[in-house]
Amino acid sequence: MFDTLSERLQGALDDVRSRGKLTEDDVKKAMRQVRLALLEADVNFRVVKEFTDAVRERALGEQVLVSLNPGQQVVAIVNDELAKLMGGSGRELVFANQGPTVILMAGLQGSGKTTACGKLARHLREEHRLDVALAACDVYRPAAVEQLVKVGAQAGATVYEQGSARDPVDIAEWALDQAKRDGRDALIVDTSGRLHIDEELMAELASVKKRVKPHDVLLVIDSMTGQDAVNVAERFAEVAQFDGVVLTKLDGDARGGAALSVRAVTGKPVIYASTGEKLGDFERFHPDRMAQRILGMGDVMTLVEKAERQMDERQAQELERKIRKEQFTLDDFLDQLQQIRRMGPLTSLLKMMPGVGQQLGQIDLDERELDRLQAIIQSMTPAERANPQMIDGSRRRRIAHGSGTTVQAVGQLVKQFGQMKKLMRQLSRGKMPDLQQLAGGR
Repeated sequence: MFDTLSERLQGALDDVRSRGKLTEDDVKKAMRQVRLALLEADVNFRVVKEFTDAVRERALGEQVLVSLNPGQQVVAIVNDELAKLMGGSGRELVFANQGPTVILMAGLQGSGKTTACGKLARHLREEHRLDVALAACDVYRPAAVEQLVKVGAQAGATVYEQGSARDPVDIAEWALDQAKRDGRDALIVDTSGRLHIDEELMAELASVKKRVKPHDVLLVIDSMTGQDAVNVAERFAEVAQFDGVVLTKLDGDARGGAALSVRAVTGKPVIYASTGEKLGDFERFHPDRMAQRILGMGDVMTLVEKAERQMDERQAQELERKIRKEQFTLDDFLDQLQQIRRMGPLTSLLKMMPGVGQQLGQIDLDERELDRLQAIIQSMTPAERANPQMIDGSRRRRIAHGSGTTVQAVGQLVKQFGQMKKLMRQLSRGKMPDLQQLAGGR
């Protein structure tokens, strides 16, 4: 997500970041590099000009240039302006006080709208504990109804559909009646898409809005198309009122132009972002956090939220008790490993840690190593997981054969687990461990 843009912006700011004193020429040179980085990311030209002008004006202020650390102040200004450019602190959906919250999803064919409907349904069910239904109103695209039924089932949502023969406006009205009758908390309406914006598409969208009176209309746009996505959003804004944007395919080769431009061009905020192929790869879009990620400052808040979703307070207390009583086993280690993996790819998690994102290019991360660790532990007996010291030569050979690894890999895992338990024991007793000794295995 924004890897190229992040690298270019951080490179442009590295020089000013490290300087103890700044001149106007230093600031102007950095802004030229920032402007090039944004244009290469396919950010709207007018947006780039307004952004760099705003940063330059603030950075050339007397208080910045004569401050003790002017370089860091300039970086902070860029961070503030980036967050402001993308919408400030973000926005949540409008939820109904009574009856189902109705969310209308619009967008062109190929934007990922139907999949986004399923992802949003799962998000509302998991994060807000809502009973969600989906209305299959995309009757023109082949197999669109069947696709929504499939993703709806995966998301744990009810799908109201009447095939593709009926008028989509009538289907939407019928689905809302069904949602009210069944006491659903939310109804997501998957409207018809087109290959391009035309009068027929807009007229149908207006009719569906009139019938179901949505609390929010979300426009789904494909971030892979860069500036074209912003043009689509701008044209939608001219002919149809929408309240916010869902960016899809933000995990692909997205240069960032859509995310950085759409708010400034349309005045509508990005509310959600799809960050992967799985239904769970969907999250609230926080402009302030995204600005920090782009500038390599990490995103601790999102990392904490991901961790909290995977472990409740009772689990955390039980884990703490086991560590304090030295009862932490390989079963517990495996459980923690699986919880971390459910949070997302390891590389994505590390990028949320301040300062780590800038060094990832120098780190060789192999997700398959986690698969090997998991296979080794799962090839052990319950007794061996509870007491790894009992694993002798013959047991190592059996475990290596069962996990498709080597005897050396099994031995290394057992050794490292022993070192980790030693570290935990020292920490639980309030002692500062000898990390060099632990690393050396002595």
